[in-house]
Amino acid sequence: MARRVPFYLPTGNRAHHFVRLYPMTTSDVSLDDKFDLSKNRVFMTGTQALVRLCLEQSARDKAAGYSTAGYVTGYRGSPLGNVDFQFRAARECLAPSDVVFEEGLNEDLAATALWGTQQAELRGDGKFDGVFGLWYGKGPGVDRSGDALRHANLAGTAPRGGVLLLMGDDHTCESSTTAHQSEYALVDAQIPILYPATVADILEFGLHGWALSRFAGVWCGIKAVKENIESSGTIDTDLSHVKPRTPDDFELPVQGLNIRLEDHPTVQETRLHRHKMDAVRAYVRTNDLDKVTITGGDSPKLGIIAAGKSYLDVLQALAELGIDEKAAQSLGITVLKLAMTWPLEPERVTAFAEGLKQIIVVEEKRGLIEDQLRVILYDLPQRPNIVGKKSEDGRVLFPAELALNPLHIASEIGARLPAGSAPRTAAIGAKLREITERLHDERADLPVVRGLGFCAGCPHNSSTKAPEGARSFAGIGCHYMAQVMDRGVEGYTHMGAEGSNWIGEARFSKRNHVFQNLGDGTFNHSGVQAVRASIGAGVNITYKLLYNDAVALTGGQANDGGVDSYRIVAELLAAGVSKLVYVTEEPARIEKARLPKGVALWHRRDLMKVQQQMARIPGTTVILYDQTCASENRRRRKRGLLPEIHKRVYINPSVCEGCGDCGVQSNCVAIQPLETTLGRKRRIDQSACNHDLSCLDGFCPSFVTVSGAVPRVHGAPDLPQAEEPTSKPSLDAPYSILINGIGGTGVVTVGALIGMAAHLEVGAAGLIDMAGLAQKGGSVFSHIKLARTAAEISAIRVPSGGADLLLGCDLLISATNASLSTLDKRSSHAVVNSHQQMPGEFARERDFRLPLDSMVGRIETAVATGRSAFVNATSIASQLLGNSIGANTIMLGVAYQRGLLPLSADALLRAIELNGVAIELNKKAFALGRQWVQDPDVVLQLLQQPDALKPQSLDDLIADRSRRLSAYQSADYATRYTNLVGRARAGNAEFAEAVAQCFYKLMAYKDEYEIAALYSDVSFKSDLSKTFSEVGKLEFHLAPPLISRVDPVTGRVRKIAFGPWMLLVFWLLSKGKRLRGTIFDPFGYSVERRMERKLILEYETLVTEIAHNFEAVDQDAALALAKLPEQIRGFGHVKRASIEAIRESRTALMRVVYRRAEEPVTVGR
Repeated sequence: MARRVPFYLPTGNRAHHFVRLYPMTTSDVSLDDKFDLSKNRVFMTGTQALVRLCLEQSARDKAAGYSTAGYVTGYRGSPLGNVDFQFRAARECLAPSDVVFEEGLNEDLAATALWGTQQAELRGDGKFDGVFGLWYGKGPGVDRSGDALRHANLAGTAPRGGVLLLMGDDHTCESSTTAHQSEYALVDAQIPILYPATVADILEFGLHGWALSRFAGVWCGIKAVKENIESSGTIDTDLSHVKPRTPDDFELPVQGLNIRLEDHPTVQETRLHRHKMDAVRAYVRTNDLDKVTITGGDSPKLGIIAAGKSYLDVLQALAELGIDEKAAQSLGITVLKLAMTWPLEPERVTAFAEGLKQIIVVEEKRGLIEDQLRVILYDLPQRPNIVGKKSEDGRVLFPAELALNPLHIASEIGARLPAGSAPRTAAIGAKLREITERLHDERADLPVVRGLGFCAGCPHNSSTKAPEGARSFAGIGCHYMAQVMDRGVEGYTHMGAEGSNWIGEARFSKRNHVFQNLGDGTFNHSGVQAVRASIGAGVNITYKLLYNDAVALTGGQANDGGVDSYRIVAELLAAGVSKLVYVTEEPARIEKARLPKGVALWHRRDLMKVQQQMARIPGTTVILYDQTCASENRRRRKRGLLPEIHKRVYINPSVCEGCGDCGVQSNCVAIQPLETTLGRKRRIDQSACNHDLSCLDGFCPSFVTVSGAVPRVHGAPDLPQAEEPTSKPSLDAPYSILINGIGGTGVVTVGALIGMAAHLEVGAAGLIDMAGLAQKGGSVFSHIKLARTAAEISAIRVPSGGADLLLGCDLLISATNASLSTLDKRSSHAVVNSHQQMPGEFARERDFRLPLDSMVGRIETAVATGRSAFVNATSIASQLLGNSIGANTIMLGVAYQRGLLPLSADALLRAIELNGVAIELNKKAFALGRQWVQDPDVVLQLLQQPDALKPQSLDDLIADRSRRLSAYQSADYATRYTNLVGRARAGNAEFAEAVAQCFYKLMAYKDEYEIAALYSDVSFKSDLSKTFSEVGKLEFHLAPPLISRVDPVTGRVRKIAFGPWMLLVFWLLSKGKRLRGTIFDPFGYSVERRMERKLILEYETLVTEIAHNFEAVDQDAALALAKLPEQIRGFGHVKRASIEAIRESRTALMRVVYRRAEEPVTVGR
């Protein structure tokens, strides 16, 4: 046996005491383990546990001699958005066990289908002894299915069937249109509810749920929240201890409690109330589902009752107070973990309450448990005081809104602890003071957040636009986010009712018409009924049916039932819409023969015109907007289902004016800033671009499309092997990591790699991914806890001050309070990607900037000196790996090499292999991150470094701009520039620099000659070759005078694509620069060129007069006036609009500059 070489690791979660440890070895693990019932230690998610649960139930039935099948159906929605993915992927694994997965068209139809499975054997037609079923749906789906659930539960279940009802609740409205708590809907239908705390509980409670359902003849609810169903970790899957027992203290009625034929509803109701609910309680009691997990010694005085997530929060709260099991025994604290939150089993809670002075009920949302507890204990002669939603004096204790915080729970428990020994009381008092301090962290918020947004190239960037003055409603789906994008979209309904609100409002509104956005997934689910209702009501409404070939918001699932756009068209025409038109980004791909007569086909560029026409047509009209989800297309290309697109957009930075019109037109987050010596320009993030091409609509001649383009990869050569870190954290206590990043960039994958690596090394990990709507370019968080055993991990969500490591994959998100609040200045570390990735606001606000210094400073001051590290991982990944997606794995390598992960490199690399996606890229990324820590110069010298952004001095600036103007026109032209700047130097240096910058900007206006010269310059092709390793056919998107046409609807000039022959035209045109401004200049007579020359004269006159009287003028106003030309940007109507926008500012500043209240001076006007 090889000798194991020891290394030294720091112990404890906070302190750095070192102990001698030996390297852990990776075990033989496969991703298939999660569904292999012979494996008792697996790494899995909550949704994967559902698949294994079905396999386990089938195996148990077969072992018992029964031939059963399984049926899983429902409708996706956070936190259950991944259920159908997992079951679809596991179909081959499920088939031998006769488990059938079938997506439901909507929730209530799926519930009805499950009701049918329980009837399969009633008439003697069944193939099996029974069918066990699993229904899933998020809270609003539970609400809409109330009728089906009530009927099915009253009817009952088959003796060898049984049904689990998985309800997904979003307590904090993170990815829903309303916060919801579904228990009360189930209570109303008399459906019992189990609430698992962990993934392991999902397996155990699921088996008991089916057994209970079979015994009591009821459906059994299982409450799913992010913390259980969307968590993952190392799970002990040995379920041999789960042995459902039939109650022997409950007498079944003669005919039993299961489903039967010819069962009158009143008989069903009687059976439910007189027998089934008692059978449920008996099952819970017999199987000891509700467990006292901390006994509290011989004479406990304080009891705590909780279930599910709140139970884990309680354990975390006790840990924050420094109360372990031994301390709890000493203090007389006992804890009851409920499995079934309704109906409460009375004998267990009554026995638990005996002798207690107080019970604290910890539960999120409304007090379901507390209300039952008060009723059960009401008649006790010495019942304990109960607090929960309200305190002893009636104040709010644990609020019903949003979620509970373990620190808040800890503070309330700490305030009610029984008296202990003096040292223990002092220690807990110190902990309480620390907790109070963390709870009241009053750090100011950043002025900007990374909010929700459409993905790069999302069809909704174009489809949700509406004509000026029109009113549009949002709906359920990605287009819901259009409400925060300044495009006149406001208001929404619940899923499937889109437009129905207008039926009521229209009768009492002065407005004649509205637009209603409606996704294809929602239309298929239930929205068709709303369209039919609008037709029936005769209201004037235009549905914009957004057909993106995927249920995009929940992960890109296909539309159920195989519905396509042509079938939708036929269905709507049959329903009687007044008119339907078909709009798409690529009319050539549409099979015109499949479109019914009278259905016009339009290009998306004509959407405004189409909308104006439809708004004038009475009744219900429909615009079917057909463009596939950009993210889904990207996924399909990755899987080889679609060919790669080698047509790329390139922005010539020399031509770009930084006007931002490309962002306004496309709303695309792939457009990012490019800082240059001549100011801020725009660039395309080639890694993020999804080839929508709507950015080409920006009125700017800088856009070039490159066919056959392949983004250049500078390449990462084989790097020297990095040395192992000198120290790593120990796992003497659980180690907490918070990972953040931008939705859709692989943040969740980094957490999964860490979790799998911990699992490989025979440790334990718990992960929760907080994504939801944030997956669409918003803030995503992964909470991770690592420990030696799963038993050491309670609540996974990292509390305030609880993070050992912040792994910040995005600078902006890392600087927000949501991230910084998890840091403890004494013990936390922060490793952050310093790249400035602009949020969606940048597309709509041309001058938007991130507060860089503030963001970095906030992070640096949140941890101790030397405990923060910043690396531009995005730049490294883009240049050396060819894809910015590798940035997050680079960050993983940085964290590892800094000794901040209690894992081995071998385990992390093996986790990358098991993940099976871009294995070599991620391995290189991990190595780059490690090398950056060991020797940054080795990495930095591989990078193409940006040019210096500005000259060092005013003289350098003047010399640079003078040289440029000589090339632009002539030496005399440059002399005109230097003369004015020389006069400006009579003022202060800041004024002179502003004049030097802005007078150059005005003089070097980009007319036809200059644009031609910039494209003819060798720098154009040089920059192209730096961006792409292969360059094919070039197309230039221009709007030349005389031949370009004005869109009659928008008033904008439409651009025309010109082929590579345009380079010759550019070269010829560039030779005509000496015609500029002369009587022989054919372009000089245009309104735009005359305006540009006038601006130069005005500025010269203004600066001359201010400089001559500089000591007498208001110098701040003078500086502001000198800088006004910075706001003049763009071409054509965009430039004219920017000039118009500064007129009011100019007038106001002219008043101030001479300290006069009368009419402004007319110098240069």
